[in-house]
Amino acid sequence: MLAATSCHLAAENAPVDSVLPANRLEEVIVSATRAGIGNGLTSENISSEQMQNANNGVNLPFLLSMTPSLVATSDDGLGIGYTYFRIRGTDHTRINTTVNGVPLNDAESQTVFWVNLTDMAASTADVLVERGVGTSTNGAAAFGASVNMLTGMVVATPYAEITFNGGMYGTFREMAKIGTGLLNNGFAFDARFSKVNSSGYLERAKSDLYSYSASGGYYGANTMVKLLIFGGKEKTYMAWDGVDSITMATNRRYNPAGRYLDDNGNEAFYKNQTDNYQQQHTQLLLSHIFSSAWNMTATAHYTRGNGYYEQYKADAKFADYALLNYTNDAMATVKRSDLVRQKHLDNHFFGGTVSANHTTNNLLLSMGGAVNRYLGAHFGRALWLRNYPLPVDNEHEYYRSDARKSDATVYTKLNWNITPHWMLYGDAQYRYIDYRIDGINDEDLLPFSLHKSFHFFNPKAGITYQKNGHTVYAKFAVANREPSRSNYTESGSNNHPLPEQLYDYEAGYMFRHSRWSAAVNLYFMDYKNQLVLTGQYSDVGAYLTKNVKDSYRTGIELIAGVQIAKWLRWDGNVTFSRNKIINFTDWVDDWYADWDDPQVAAHDGQVEVNYGLTDIAFSPNITAGSLFSFNIKQFNAALQTNVVGRQYLDNTMSARAMLKAYCINNLTASYTVPLKKGVKELVLKAQINNLFDTKYISNGGTYSYFEGADASGVFSKKNQKQMPWYYPQAGINAHAGFTVVF
Repeated sequence: MLAATSCHLAAENAPVDSVLPANRLEEVIVSATRAGIGNGLTSENISSEQMQNANNGVNLPFLLSMTPSLVATSDDGLGIGYTYFRIRGTDHTRINTTVNGVPLNDAESQTVFWVNLTDMAASTADVLVERGVGTSTNGAAAFGASVNMLTGMVVATPYAEITFNGGMYGTFREMAKIGTGLLNNGFAFDARFSKVNSSGYLERAKSDLYSYSASGGYYGANTMVKLLIFGGKEKTYMAWDGVDSITMATNRRYNPAGRYLDDNGNEAFYKNQTDNYQQQHTQLLLSHIFSSAWNMTATAHYTRGNGYYEQYKADAKFADYALLNYTNDAMATVKRSDLVRQKHLDNHFFGGTVSANHTTNNLLLSMGGAVNRYLGAHFGRALWLRNYPLPVDNEHEYYRSDARKSDATVYTKLNWNITPHWMLYGDAQYRYIDYRIDGINDEDLLPFSLHKSFHFFNPKAGITYQKNGHTVYAKFAVANREPSRSNYTESGSNNHPLPEQLYDYEAGYMFRHSRWSAAVNLYFMDYKNQLVLTGQYSDVGAYLTKNVKDSYRTGIELIAGVQIAKWLRWDGNVTFSRNKIINFTDWVDDWYADWDDPQVAAHDGQVEVNYGLTDIAFSPNITAGSLFSFNIKQFNAALQTNVVGRQYLDNTMSARAMLKAYCINNLTASYTVPLKKGVKELVLKAQINNLFDTKYISNGGTYSYFEGADASGVFSKKNQKQMPWYYPQAGINAHAGFTVVF
């Protein structure tokens, strides 16, 4: 069962027979990694048109916000700078993301940095979001969901398009794209450039972003060869630190990043407290249709990324930057001063993917795999020190480490229609990872060497019954995931974490009618050795993640849609879930600890507290979405509502470290003016986000501690203190713009 893809044709009178074979050749590129079971119950296909209707410059996670069980958040409060999302409570580092079947997750952190690919939606034909483990794909483990993007497909005729949006908080988006259409010789060329700027909702949370995409391809009767280059560059003022609970009461837009005291003792902010990074992706794609039964694909890819972030560090220890203490005029030893540092990344990621697909009337067989190599350099520099009398190089390098990671995957998938109504699905994947780190650890400036190899086997199986609009299915899948770079470096030389394992059970029912549909999906995600945050320190002074033996996520996802009238449609979803750690133990600071006690000193002044059965952090028990779509001739409008239940900031279920439930509404409207004489149409757009000005918070963190034991000498949850911080999102904000289509 192949998931449908959207093919945006440029004009109604386009020569269909010249376009469909070309689109079919592009669909072949992703068909192997999209072939699965339960599509429509555990997956959502978001078209380019759906994304563009709400695109005022926000990054892709916010354009996927109607996906069931998805929660989007941003550091800047607008969704333009650093943005993230979770699906079923699973964070973005555990979500496999690919572009045309090529891995997009960073090989070490396993994160996708959407800020480097601003306005990626403008070059995307569709996005398939599959919840749970899903079908085998290339790259990082799909440990909670997978996101598969297909870039823009060939169109029939030449086109050009210019878009401008402007709105509150200094937000502007300019985009231009152009294409030749499919030429008589079988070639087609396309290009896009986007620029997005914003002042951010938080103070100084500025974004200066651009991205581009260019492609050229040959589309023969049965063969496609296409070269695609896309990338972007970002400069954002940091908004990573969050807002503490006390400041939130008086100024929810306060941004502490870059704060220091000047020579007169006045509060000031470092002007270049910024993140600077650029990334370019190159893909050479080949697809060939041998016959009605056989087709194949092959893709070679190379990604180049480099950049740094710069920070003002007040009262920093010299020892943390490989600098010497000095003696001042009063003969006192000076160990600290203000300084400015940069932390750099310089990486290369390259490899290839291949797949072959065999299709008959009742059988789809897919075989494929990928080999990828990552080379990354991490290094830090101290650029400036306040009143430091000793000689220092202009760019004093205080740590450097090199990483090398190899990743190889092979898989075989089978969809077999054993009768007209029954289908069986099987999927077997083997994945090999070899990971090495050598150099100086930035956490403690000590030599750090790591070599880990993993062999993962990920089987999947399912069964589906379909008849007269009814679909019933059940499936089981296994996923294994290696720890990320920070899981290792923050644990120092000891206590290396174990890989995680997930057993995913899914079952569902769907009914489709000509005017309405409804579906229910049940899931149980059983984790072994899931990595969760703790309060314990490593031997390098960083907070640790640790494996918890048993934890799970279980829930019910309800999805429905109805065409109320010719001009009015409603779509909605709601997820009810439980997300639990079976027996959670945390380590918490005791501010009044007796450091003369050897046992206290051995645990860095921390005490162990057992919390028993607890909620997993950042896992709301309810998420819901509603979308009313209005379409009357040239006028289109949509009212979207998202509801997110309460979330805990850590795994202790403390009411003092909790995000309140929230409900937000976004209203979009557009009017298309048909034109002539070289200009096809003018589209006017307006958008109001957070229509009712809800003061909500979608992300945060917390630090917990004790001020000694209680009267009975017990350290318990009741007398545990919390120091939370938050990432508040913008209140009501309006945007408007236009698109001219030539």
